[in-house]
Order: sequence, then structure tokens, then C-alpha cells
Amino acid sequence: MMPISSYQEISCQQVLVDDASVFSVQWSVFPASISGSLSAENLMTRYLDYIRSCTLSVIRPLRQESGIEFRLPGSRLSLISFLPPSAEGESVVLRICGGFLVQPRQCRRGELRFTVAPQQAGVRVSLQLSEFCPLILGSPSPSRLRFWLYRLTQATIHRLVTVRFLTLLYRELAGSYARVRVISVHVREGQPV
Repeated sequence: MMPISSYQEISCQQVLVDDASVFSVQWSVFPASISGSLSAENLMTRYLDYIRSCTLSVIRPLRQESGIEFRLPGSRLSLISFLPPSAEGESVVLRICGGFLVQPRQCRRGELRFTVAPQQAGVRVSLQLSEFCPLILGSPSPSRLRFWLYRLTQATIHRLVTVRFLTLLYRELAGSYARVRVISVHVREGQPV
């Protein structure tokens, strides 16, 4: 059993791949002793609750029979829409199916994957966004201006939110404060964002 450490390591990679879609992954290995009740479904639910709280309810994940939408308060406008969650092994997957922040011709592409997987060193808790085509990039061949605008806005916000979520989840489960060390990893080829 992995002891609870005085620090938490969070691994990250965010890249724009050759087809101009975004790949982003963040994970942390939690000690098995604190992650016994954590499942991929529970991880997804906690993340959706966290999105609402960290944005002070400016973004509201709305669960419906047709899926999940990230909406602004008092609006029917979906920033990003997902099909209903599907279980795949140790993961729960939300497939992107539309939304204002998605390129209109790429609405049926991309997914957000929540995984809780046992490992020899503990339990790997990860969030992965792949094949996402943000509207801000504009097309499969974004200009340098659009690339930098995406990098300085959506990419930065996504990374901060996800790292903070993994940090708070670890602290909640461990019942104690641990310093956080964020490390860059190489999972997929692409241009760093």
C-alpha cells in the first residue's frame, strides 16, 4: 500500500495535434488507501460539481436524458454538449456532440474521458480531453493569432481547472494538505499549447 505523501505529483500534457484538434491529459496517482470509494462515474460527477462551484455557477453542467450541457445561467445556449456518459472499462466517456465553443463542422468529434485505474503504485486518476476542435482555433489550419489566443485563454483555463480539481480531490480524500508538483509528460505528438 502506498503511503500518503507530503506532496502530490500531477502529470500534464496539452498539445495541438496534426489535424488541429486538442489533446489534453492530466493525471495523478493516489494512494490506494484513500481512493477505495472512487470510481470513474464518481470522478465525473465530482468534476461536474467542481465546474459549477469553481466558476461560481457561471457555468452550469446540466444533466438531461439527451446528455450533459455546460450552460450559462438563464440561457439555453450550450457552451459544450456531450452525449450521455458511457462506461468503457475503467473509464467513463463523455462524447462531444456540439456547443458554442466547438467548431460547427467538428461537433461530432472529441471526448472527455474520466479514468480511475489501479496500478502497482496506487490508483491513477486521470482526465483526458481528445480530438476536441475549439471554435477559437477556427479551422483545421488555425492562424498563429488564433493559436495564441486559444493557448492564452481556453487552454490555460482548462489546465488550471483540471490541476486544481485533482489537487482538491486528493486533499479531500487524504484529509490533509499535500504540496503539489506539476510535471510535463509526453503522451502524444503535437505542438504544445
